[in-house]
Amino acid sequence: MTTARFQLKPMEHLGAPETKQSFNRLLFAEVAPKYDFITKALSFGRDAAWKRALIAGLPPVPAPDCLDLACGTGDITRMLAGRYPDGTTTGLDLTPAMLEIADQQTHDVEVAYIEGSMAGLPFEAGSIDVVTGGYALRNAPDLDQALDEIARVLRPGGTAAFLDFSKPRNRFGQALGHAALKFWGGFWGLVLHGNPDVYGYIADSLRLYPDRTALRERFADRGFALVRGRRYMGGLLEMVQFKKGG
Repeated sequence: MTTARFQLKPMEHLGAPETKQSFNRLLFAEVAPKYDFITKALSFGRDAAWKRALIAGLPPVPAPDCLDLACGTGDITRMLAGRYPDGTTTGLDLTPAMLEIADQQTHDVEVAYIEGSMAGLPFEAGSIDVVTGGYALRNAPDLDQALDEIARVLRPGGTAAFLDFSKPRNRFGQALGHAALKFWGGFWGLVLHGNPDVYGYIADSLRLYPDRTALRERFADRGFALVRGRRYMGGLLEMVQFKKGG
């Protein structure tokens, strides 16, 4: 049964950091049991391959300290730990229900999971070598604050790599992408939760997110250089990797 909390309309709560964080905490607590399934369904089964490509493209660092933001059920976190078995890997997420599932699914690698927000990372400045995120930055309560925190905790020469929904600069392309995501997310929201806004939220959050060019500019403003980028599903998603200047 759909409860009152999921009658909240995303666009009424995404405009301010405090309300967006509260909304996200409720939303992802609801979707946590179905999260692994929905990432496959929304991506037509391609999500895991995209994440493997993100991890495979990371630099060969002997024993890095790694941080996976908005780690959810921990798939990228575990891949990171497998990529760097001699390093340390931490997965951070806002939602305890997600972290509980992540912990249950972690068996063969050494990972630490902690509850926290991208707006205030519990790490010393310059203490992290690699930061990753799957569908993370778009969900930050305050994107600029999250980017400031990533820049703060990364060591000079460190890597930041993200996979997320994406949009072009032109308005027609944005409108087309929004319509596609609203329909596809809304369909699965109705099927799994009885409420189209549960996954239709993705399209709404993307409306308030920078386009691809503007996102690159925000990273550049903080001393990051683009290393690589790759688009998926006709540009609805993009993987980007940046290097922090020294």
